[in-house]
Amino acid sequence: MNEVKQWAKQIPLELIFWIGSIAAILTINPEVEAFSLCPLHNLGFDWCPGCGLGRAMNILARGEFLASWQLHPAAGLAYGAIFHRIWVLIKQLKHRAHYG
Repeated sequence: MNEVKQWAKQIPLELIFWIGSIAAILTINPEVEAFSLCPLHNLGFDWCPGCGLGRAMNILARGEFLASWQLHPAAGLAYGAIFHRIWVLIKQLKHRAHYG
């Protein structure tokens, strides 16, 4: 049990955040307009460079490439950036586990 606690303490909070964000994106229902955390949307602006990105990423994960591109062209780039960061954090974690 103590080994599990020691191992859990070594996991970076950022890694947990990014994995959780991917899990949250995959659970979005893209057909429902939900509450928005976007400050520009909440202030009444019609356009925001980030709005629709989560829904577009969810649609892309379902294999609907054209619909995803039409909703937000940066969805594939966002997946690439997030998965790259997860890869780097896991690589650092493995390196630290073996070499201190």
